[in-house]
Amino acid sequence: MQGRENEERERRLSRLLARLPDRVQRVVAWLLRPQARWVRIPAGLLLIAGGFLAILPVFGLWMLPLGLVLLAEDVPPLRRLTGRVLEWIERRHPGWMVADPHPAD
Repeated sequence: MQGRENEERERRLSRLLARLPDRVQRVVAWLLRPQARWVRIPAGLLLIAGGFLAILPVFGLWMLPLGLVLLAEDVPPLRRLTGRVLEWIERRHPGWMVADPHPAD
């Protein structure tokens, strides 16, 4: 059952990340690689801290969930939590999980 949950989480996460700009997608994809653990954990912590500083102009609340997703790659309880949140997002806002967010004109 655990393997199926991880597959679903990965599918939902990749579909949600596909909505990001290409440059941000490449950075996040690089950070999600297993070899990037040494930079992923500090980046996740810094993004979470930046999310709490959302009242300042450079920072924003968008940093908090991205930091949690990065940390979830290495912290199993957070991995399950983000899986549940992604499932909730898919049920509540199905348009956010579209396969192609930028259809060709």
